[in-house]
Amino acid sequence: MSGRGPVRLGPRSVAALVLVSLIGLVAIGWPLVADASSAVTTHAADAPWFFAALLPLLIAVVVATIADCGMDAKAVAMLGVLAAVGAALRPLGAGTAGLEPMFFLMVLSGRVLGPGFGFVLGAVTMFASALLTGGVGPWMPVQMLAMGWFTMGAGLLPERVRGRAELLMLSAYGFLAAFAYGTVTNLYGWVTVGGLGTGISFVPGDPVDENLVRFLAYVLATSLGWDLGRAVLTVVLTLTVGRTLLKALRRATRRANFEAQVTFEAPEGPPRGEAPHRTYVTYEGT
Repeated sequence: MSGRGPVRLGPRSVAALVLVSLIGLVAIGWPLVADASSAVTTHAADAPWFFAALLPLLIAVVVATIADCGMDAKAVAMLGVLAAVGAALRPLGAGTAGLEPMFFLMVLSGRVLGPGFGFVLGAVTMFASALLTGGVGPWMPVQMLAMGWFTMGAGLLPERVRGRAELLMLSAYGFLAAFAYGTVTNLYGWVTVGGLGTGISFVPGDPVDENLVRFLAYVLATSLGWDLGRAVLTVVLTLTVGRTLLKALRRATRRANFEAQVTFEAPEGPPRGEAPHRTYVTYEGT
């Protein structure tokens, strides 16, 4: 049935997601609170360490989600297929005013897969697309993290909303989250860019509020148009083909046995002299 909700988070999934998010927030935002004498312009140097910490945490999220929800190998295979499709979609709009159709796919996939698998899908898709387009650099770990948050957020939206209201909700989320994605990735790179002018450059050691005002000016001057194109395309695609794709994704998750829990039922032993009863395996949630 098309009304299946997203895969819910269990305690282990929540712990893994909180841990990876905290590490990401520290990696992105530490220059804002660092002392002026600190090495605040070395994101290119710390990116490999960030990436090295991110990969095992992504695996931990997958393992925790599987442990909490009992998903099988077909569910993991579906995750890989969606990541490959998303990576293939990204080059279609690369360099064209932010028109990146992969964002709309991430919104709908996150809605169906839930926040845990949605986070991993977003991060893996961005990693695969970077390899495909040659976009590997110090910015890649934060792009993976930001896309993970972007996709996870769609899985955290209210489950009971369906029909036209669901498409409108996903469109509104995609519009706002597209700007949030651009803001996070811009912040990571902004601290390494110098010579932009006193009004928009990062000043190490300055108060956080003053640097944030400069960052806002930087975003308005450099990336607002790009983020707007991404947001508008996400809304248009969600409203036009979102219903069909949601049905297809939900049908695929049923076939992949998402949330199918295996239980073993063994009745009491048979009376003396009778053959033993068989043990039955049942699958719940399929």
